[in-house]
Amino acid sequence: MRMNPRLTMRCALTALAGAALVACGGDDEGPVNELPKGIKEISATVYPATTVGTGATAATQDLLTGGIGKTGLGAAAAPAYADPANPTAAELRRNALFSNYRGLLDYTANGGYGSLYGPNVTADGRVTTSEGLIPGREYLAVLDDGTGRKQTVIAVQVPDSFSAANPCIVLGPSSGSRGVYGAIGTAGEWGLKKGCAVALTDAGKGVGLHNLADDTVNKVDGTRATRTAAGALAFFAANITDAARSLYNAAFPNRIAIKHAQSQQNPEKDWGTDTLAAGRYALYVLNARYGTADNPVPFTRNNTLVIAGSASNGGAASLRAAEQDSEGLIDGVVASEPVTEMPTAAGYGIQFGGAAVAGYGKTLAEYTTYGNIFQPCAALAADAAIAETSIYNYIGLVNMTARATARCDGLAAKGLVSGATTAQRAADALAKLRAFGWSDESNTMHNAHYALGNGPILSAMYTMAYGRFGADANLCSSSFAAVNAANGDVVAATPTALAQSAATANGTANGTPATVVYNNSLGGAKAWQFAVSPSTGVADFGLDNALCQHALVSGKDLASGAALTASTTPTKAQSDAVRAGIAEVLHSANLRGKPAIIVSGRSDALVPVNNNSRAYTALNRTIEGASTKLRYIEVLNGQHFDTFLPFSGFDTRFVPLHPYFNQAMDVMWAHLKNGAALPANQVVRTTPRGGVPGAAPAITAAHVPPFALAPAAADQIGFAGTSITVPR
Repeated sequence: MRMNPRLTMRCALTALAGAALVACGGDDEGPVNELPKGIKEISATVYPATTVGTGATAATQDLLTGGIGKTGLGAAAAPAYADPANPTAAELRRNALFSNYRGLLDYTANGGYGSLYGPNVTADGRVTTSEGLIPGREYLAVLDDGTGRKQTVIAVQVPDSFSAANPCIVLGPSSGSRGVYGAIGTAGEWGLKKGCAVALTDAGKGVGLHNLADDTVNKVDGTRATRTAAGALAFFAANITDAARSLYNAAFPNRIAIKHAQSQQNPEKDWGTDTLAAGRYALYVLNARYGTADNPVPFTRNNTLVIAGSASNGGAASLRAAEQDSEGLIDGVVASEPVTEMPTAAGYGIQFGGAAVAGYGKTLAEYTTYGNIFQPCAALAADAAIAETSIYNYIGLVNMTARATARCDGLAAKGLVSGATTAQRAADALAKLRAFGWSDESNTMHNAHYALGNGPILSAMYTMAYGRFGADANLCSSSFAAVNAANGDVVAATPTALAQSAATANGTANGTPATVVYNNSLGGAKAWQFAVSPSTGVADFGLDNALCQHALVSGKDLASGAALTASTTPTKAQSDAVRAGIAEVLHSANLRGKPAIIVSGRSDALVPVNNNSRAYTALNRTIEGASTKLRYIEVLNGQHFDTFLPFSGFDTRFVPLHPYFNQAMDVMWAHLKNGAALPANQVVRTTPRGGVPGAAPAITAAHVPPFALAPAAADQIGFAGTSITVPR
């Protein structure tokens, strides 16, 4: 940490929620507390709840659980609305905390909730009977670039337990495409229990659904209104004129624009700077609350401990913030299963079990769109076979096998896989995925990961986002809409689903309420699961669309290898736009000497470790050398979604990563506060729960042993020259 040299030149008094808060102090020659550039404050709310209630009003809510406590977060259903068609902002906040907490973690008792982690487990790991409510104040603000279209939401939570004598801030950028509470169960819970202020941000993503049919949008507080009525408080409105919207509605009725995909902001490029902005705003809030006339700025980066910690895209944002932190705001980073957007695959390597890994260091757009082509076919390979009937075997469970077979046939007809039989074609597809960076531990994961929609959703959303395409672009004949679950036909989203979307949706096209629709499906637009490709004439999950999306990223036709032109689909200009957007989001892997811990599951099929954590750690070593303070923890039997662990088949095979995130945060805290040693790079050998799919026995601490400061030799991850060496 360094002394803050900045002196501000003006003084302001900001009124929040009817209470005047001093935003500056002292005379014109001393430092004053100035609202950071681009920040517009929305509200400051006291959440005093200390006993469990309905959470229907601010007075009955707390910072962590929305007033429903440990019992409510683990309940079978979300809290009810007084009027489901017209939920209040307070009710939406409560239910957003409910859904975002459970959207990141295994919320079942057998999975560890309430024993290994949860609101009732104290900061030092003691299991109590408490409901774990945390009273305090929450300050809501929006970061914008002056256009009114960025609208990044920041929520700074200051628990009543915050100590001005021992100040700390935890930065929690949201995971996935989630809204501002998307890191409440990770960074939020850990930080609040420590008595730290927590700066949550959606980093430009979040639940922004513009229903193009009736021109309604989400407001910043989650409630719905027409675009006109929402005005400056619209969280997201597509950049489309009424005339253009009418034309688009006529051609493609009942479509929904999604902020992350269609804001035309390429929000990922700002994930790091948005995280830093959240930290600056947190310092401002603390100074406004605790500053005095004699000492208007008691908290600076010099005396306030700041840890950035989150999961998935939030982990990516935390790493990117550290890379871009030229002012020294962040002291340490913890990133769980981060997307690392590798800038290169040159100059370093990966060895696994003594053998060189061939495929590594690819970007999210590269491997996601590639996997979206081959995963449904690969899931039929012998090495990917799943005998049981379970959610883990989702292709078999929901009768998608014929469509997966058709995908294999379509790939063979285009020369993209070899073999005369489905088994041979599937084996070749699986081999291609391995060569592209997936590990053998992901072989059986491709089934559920694809069939639950990850590939189609991300391939559509991220190509749109990178290329800054608008809601009416019809990129690769893709759009978003509510659909009939039985046949995939587009239907109008219900007003109630839209009204509750801020609490139920996760910012993606996961079907709540919008899903990916392929407009060019033969016979009429269909959801991706039912799409019939024009080139094959059969239901094959939309092979043509998947190939188009990958071509946007690669700049060429995958089957022929020919470069795109002005007359191809997609066009070269479209691909150039996407590729330019990808270039904006690449990481540097230079953490500026900051201590950091990355935790990833070896079986991660969404964010493969060869393309992300392993590659990032190796490249960082070539940049920062042997003195680097980055540590890498690879967890056996860990995969990307702890929230999938209650599902049958996942419960028996995998362990949660969340305990390792918490341990990493504890270790980082001890390192920064007391100079405790960082752990060595290592593999953690866990034990799955086993048992019957859907009825796995309760997890215990023995299933998830802690990582060691000094692991056994057989578990150590090391380096040989410029290659990272990972033991089996």
